[in-house]
Amino acid sequence: MVYLCITPRIVYRNIHYHKQTKNQWARDDPAFMVILSGLLGFSAIAWGLVYGHGMMGILRMVLYMVFVDFVVIGLIVATVCWTIANRFLARASVYSTDQSVEWQYAFDIHCNAFMPVIMLLYIIQMVFMKILIKEFWICTVLGNTLYMTAIVYYCYITFLGYNALPFVRHPEMFLYPITIFLILYVITLILGINVSSKVLVLYFG
Repeated sequence: MVYLCITPRIVYRNIHYHKQTKNQWARDDPAFMVILSGLLGFSAIAWGLVYGHGMMGILRMVLYMVFVDFVVIGLIVATVCWTIANRFLARASVYSTDQSVEWQYAFDIHCNAFMPVIMLLYIIQMVFMKILIKEFWICTVLGNTLYMTAIVYYCYITFLGYNALPFVRHPEMFLYPITIFLILYVITLILGINVSSKVLVLYFG
């Protein structure tokens, strides 16, 4: 988990050994997904306490963060990336019939990529919330940079996940969204749009 936030490349270093021993690219243990769900659950409780939500409000927040933010969005993103990888990026080989990305591996990549997002947007943002939502340009820069960093991390770890597969060509395609978000990041700074403040208002009311 620490490596995913500091040196994510190390996480995929032993993936070929895992394939040889387990005969699959994906994890065969759901423990990491359970840990991420637990982190989101605890952060949802903390957010609920910060905003003074009651028991039902906190429960709804836990369910939303875990099942919508993490699971549902993860299912969508993983399926889209899995489809793109298999349809456009997987390289056919006459020497092997196992040249397709497992859907479970695509979801594993999402789980790995979501870890820094949790740390940045669900924990660090909460700690510095009172600073980030202030109507000063420097606060806007800090808040927007936090979101941009989370997006870059997500895309980069996604790229690393597909880059680790020897039969996937041009995995750098998964880095392309960074350019779009970088343009949006600059636009929000020019217009003085505080993304952190807007998201928190939309999220918590």
